[in-house]
Amino acid sequence: MDWIGFSYAATIILGGYMGYKRKGSVMSMMAGLVFGAFSAYGAYNISNNPKDIQVSLLSSGALAVVMGMRYKKSGKLMPAGIMSGLSRIMLFKNQHNLR
Repeated sequence: MDWIGFSYAATIILGGYMGYKRKGSVMSMMAGLVFGAFSAYGAYNISNNPKDIQVSLLSSGALAVVMGMRYKKSGKLMPAGIMSGLSRIMLFKNQHNLR
């Protein structure tokens, strides 16, 4: 079972919810739900076949790029820097599954 992947997905969903509650950002909520769902699906795939990393790699890669650009632009650690870092960790974790 890919507990790390499911925890990552839950963190994304929670982050989207927090963005909605604090700032009223519907876009944060939608992005959190979409990327969280893709990440959970990726974790499900990895749980069934450790070599099936495509969905997880795509979702964590996209978040690493998007949140990394937001962090570079804003310089704010929360939430962009944290999510960019977590997404990069997931990229390395998923690439390690190929070996």
